[in-house]
Amino acid sequence: MPLTAQTHKDFESNLFDRLLNSERFRQYQDAFRTATGLPLRLVSADPDHWCLDDQSINRSPFCELLNLCKSACNACIDTNRRLMSEAEVNGPSSCHCFAGLCATAVPVKMGSAVIGFLKTGQVFSKTPTEGDFDNILGALGRKTLEEGMAERLKQAYQQTRTVDPERYQSMIKLLQSFSEQLGQHAESLAIIDEGSEPAAIAKARKFIHANLDQPLPLGQVARQAGLSESHFCRLFKDSTGLTLTDYVNRCRVEWAKRELLKPEERISEIAFLIGYQSLSQFNRSFARIVGQSPTQFRRERLERAAS
Repeated sequence: MPLTAQTHKDFESNLFDRLLNSERFRQYQDAFRTATGLPLRLVSADPDHWCLDDQSINRSPFCELLNLCKSACNACIDTNRRLMSEAEVNGPSSCHCFAGLCATAVPVKMGSAVIGFLKTGQVFSKTPTEGDFDNILGALGRKTLEEGMAERLKQAYQQTRTVDPERYQSMIKLLQSFSEQLGQHAESLAIIDEGSEPAAIAKARKFIHANLDQPLPLGQVARQAGLSESHFCRLFKDSTGLTLTDYVNRCRVEWAKRELLKPEERISEIAFLIGYQSLSQFNRSFARIVGQSPTQFRRERLERAAS
């Protein structure tokens, strides 16, 4: 039974929340901030849920003041949505807002699906001038600003960090590397226990992992869980966010990834080793979950290991 669009959305939303709160992301976030002095956020891929980060360490004082001005706030949101749309299609992308600040978004993917974006920036790529600030005030409309706001904006503007473009790009390279690691972590989170599943589902998952190379029909797995097929289907999807078929395919594909790093292993042999009944079935499942064929995955990983 295929996943519905809503089930997919709920699954990816739940996965994003787990990734955001994972120890791995928090550790890297702290390390990146310490090493570069730049903020780092992981934001949802859903444009309707874009919002400013509630962590003060991720805020630019100048941006905070700008967002007290409605026109500037709307411009900020529009810029960020365009940035994420571009990054979803083209990969890591950077842009400048109307105030001259640079921002970057790096997509985090699980297979071909974008589940979030690593975002950094809120810095200048060249030292701004008095004239640049006057242009910003003109765009905002001096007469619309509250008393004292222009001076506060100017102080925050002058204190905003400037980062050399070449150095900034080296920082983005770090983010690209981490986005790949985070994507791999997301794939692991998609098939591991959150620690709150019913005992029957834990028993079924243990049986699945011990028998991945064998056919796993619904009736057999439901019997291992001690449930009727209909009850098992409902409980399994509630617990994992996936159907039994999709869960088994994801587990087998994770196994296949490890086997594909062995250049002497033929892809057809790997397909049957991990439980697929045909090479074409394996190729379809792998491409759907990973976003590329087993051959492409193997070539890219082996080339990267050799470089």
